[in-house]
Amino acid sequence: MYDVVVVGAGPAGSMAAKVAAENGLKVLLIEKRQEIGTPVRCAEGVSKRSLQRFVEIDKKWIANEVVGAKIYSPDMTEIVLSEEMAGNEVGYVLERKIFDRYLARLAAKSGAEVYTKTTFVEFRRVDGKLKVKLRKLGEIWEVETNILIGADGVESRVGRLAGIIRTLKLNEIESCAQYLMVGLNLDPNYTYFYLGKDIAPGGYAWIFPKGENSANVGVGVLPSMAEKPAKYYLDKFIEKVGIEGKIIEFVAGAVPVYGEIDTAVCNNIMLAGDAAYHSDPITGGGIANALAAGYYAGKVAFDAVKAKDFSEKILKRYDELWKNDFGKKLRRNKKLQEKFLKMDDETLNKLAKSISGKNLKDMSVLAIVIELVKANPKLLFEFKDLLIQ
Repeated sequence: MYDVVVVGAGPAGSMAAKVAAENGLKVLLIEKRQEIGTPVRCAEGVSKRSLQRFVEIDKKWIANEVVGAKIYSPDMTEIVLSEEMAGNEVGYVLERKIFDRYLARLAAKSGAEVYTKTTFVEFRRVDGKLKVKLRKLGEIWEVETNILIGADGVESRVGRLAGIIRTLKLNEIESCAQYLMVGLNLDPNYTYFYLGKDIAPGGYAWIFPKGENSANVGVGVLPSMAEKPAKYYLDKFIEKVGIEGKIIEFVAGAVPVYGEIDTAVCNNIMLAGDAAYHSDPITGGGIANALAAGYYAGKVAFDAVKAKDFSEKILKRYDELWKNDFGKKLRRNKKLQEKFLKMDDETLNKLAKSISGKNLKDMSVLAIVIELVKANPKLLFEFKDLLIQ
């Protein structure tokens, strides 16, 4: 019998398990893969502020520290952003293989039981609790829990069986492909983003330096707009930009760009991270929101156990917390993403030129929109609903 079972040992799941366990709950954290943190399906960028909210920085899992970001429009007009202006994906480039294991160890040190090669199969409700069926090393294992936290990724089995989420449409998910490359000649002080329908239909290409002339080089595309697989655009991007280096790793995956969901809870169950579509619809970045969501899920789990009430009504407090933290940003950025998807490359070039070289004091998404409207007053009507929120 557990107070909490957490499915998925990524940032959201490990943080939820840690917080719940350090509050005295009996917690089980499971991960289907043999090794926590692999494979890395992430560009590995996150802001310093986002990390410092929840963990003490350890240089062991920092691959590189950057001072800013450079964004390139389709015609290669450059916009340079300083670190504090460039959003949640700039500041540190992590070693996710080390970082994710570090978070899982924190959960274990707080008292959680952690098992790898353990897969969630299904659950059933019995007398207000959940009987959770797991497959551990090929054998079926059933445990009982008051609360189940699904942090099992974009196609969350927990979420779908609970009826909280559904299969995403082709315009609600980014298909991503990424190489880890070495022998690169680039400035490691910046992360790089490339826009354009030819480079990445419905998404963007990125370069995240990891030090020692290595970097994550990737592309994310919307399947509803892309005519080819993501890897095709990645290879084409590398050729177009002239990136010379050796490929030593390849990963592919998917990132939700759905925006804010109505609820991430039902009786006995909460979803966190990609399982709750918490990734940013514009950047695809999910580490910062996953950490916050996991923290809130762990807190609400403790409150529910203390109250001996595991109903949707009490778990709705979790919805309130994550929505008040980053839900509004998800909602706004989804609207902004939809507007930018309607713009052709010529328009993107014009917008980039209008703010290129400006010393912007703030580079939140809203601030960028304001600067674009200042430079292009005709955009006021297009973005007015975002400006008055």
